[in-house]
Amino acid sequence: MSNQQQSQTTNSQTLVINSDEFHFETLEQQNGIATVVKFKLENPDVQPGDVLLILSGSDIQFHGFIGNINEGWAIAMDRSGSQLPAAIH
Repeated sequence: MSNQQQSQTTNSQTLVINSDEFHFETLEQQNGIATVVKFKLENPDVQPGDVLLILSGSDIQFHGFIGNINEGWAIAMDRSGSQLPAAIH
C-alpha cells in the first residue's frame, strides 16, 4: 500500500459588526488608531483564523484576523488599515 496524503481546506468565516455596536478594548495602537483589539465574542461558531470586519455604514473601520479566543473573549489585529480610534469602547 502506498501512503496517501489527504488535503484539507480550512474555511474561514467573516464576522461583520456595525461600529456603533462594537465594544472593544485596545491592546495595541499606532498614532491613536487601534491595531489590536479584544472583544467579547457572542458567536460560538467563530474560531481563530476567522476575519473580523467592523463597518461604519459602508466604510471599513477594521479588517483583521481573529488570532486568539479564550473564555469568551477574542483578540483580532489589523496593523495596516485600521481606522478604529484607540480607546475602550
